Amino acid sequence: MTLPRKVLVCVDDTPFYHVTSRCVRRSFLCGVDDATGNDYSHRRLFIEQRIHLLSSLFAIDIAAYAVMSNHLHLVVKLSPEIINEWSDHEVVSRWTSLFKGPFLIQNYLKGVNLSPAEQGALNDIIASYRLRLADLGWFMKCLNEPIARMANQEDGCTGHFWEARYRSQALLSEEALLSCMAYVDLNPIRANIALTPEQSEHTSVKERINPSLNLAKTITKLLQTQRLNHFDVTLKPLLSFEDNLTDKDQFGILFSLKDYLELVDQTGRIVHDDKKGAIALHLPKIIERLGIDRKTWLNNVTAFEKNYRQHFSKRRQLAKAAS
Repeated sequence: MTLPRKVLVCVDDTPFYHVTSRCVRRSFLCGVDDATGNDYSHRRLFIEQRIHLLSSLFAIDIAAYAVMSNHLHLVVKLSPEIINEWSDHEVVSRWTSLFKGPFLIQNYLKGVNLSPAEQGALNDIIASYRLRLADLGWFMKCLNEPIARMANQEDGCTGHFWEARYRSQALLSEEALLSCMAYVDLNPIRANIALTPEQSEHTSVKERINPSLNLAKTITKLLQTQRLNHFDVTLKPLLSFEDNLTDKDQFGILFSLKDYLELVDQTGRIVHDDKKGAIALHLPKIIERLGIDRKTWLNNVTAFEKNYRQHFSKRRQLAKAAS
């Protein structure tokens, strides 16, 4: 018997969750289908782009992700307190970047004068939008439904694309968070479709090492494709690592990014009998493979915010990755 989401997801217990969605019958609907030989790999990029778009619109941060040929993994951080900082107009603009909204909402955006009764109804709608923009269920709905519609249109069929509903697992400790993130980032290596983390396509670890997605162009393209309200989205990179923070209430992962990369690299070298691949033992450590010295590393990490053109608030400043 499945449990309701309100039981499985509780920010008071932990803001971090591991989320998975699998293609129906675990078919390779985002890769090369062995039965037909059709290549659907382009769908992985669409999903990766949409993950970044939704994270920028929702009060949800992405700590790790891996988009595979027949399933996807996310490690998310829910931040419902952020929605209280958004104005009513910002809430509506964010939501109508994804959905058209009722006639009353459209009139509000056009600046039409509303009657007291209409204003009361509008306030109720905005309150519901505010809650949805912090809700994991709505985030996954906005992620999974578009790819299902696109795939069905491409394949000329109807029916389910994803297997049942998504699954979520609470990460109740720092150890659980880091081990889950490493597990997610190592998926392509364990599946023997990548040799090293920096070569693992459509994963957060590759995006951290060598950012390849132009978030500004990605968001603009996706919003134009939907032909909906174009909201000037504050671009949001992946959740930052913060190893020198003293205020435990600040956002981020209280761990060094350099140490995390080494953790992933060392974990990936362990061979499992039930997994196809592992990082070759003869390869040098990941920091050496990337050719990064201490000075360059510090410069890259402190410039991460600038590279993504992200305007963090003071309490979300990127921590220095010193070791």
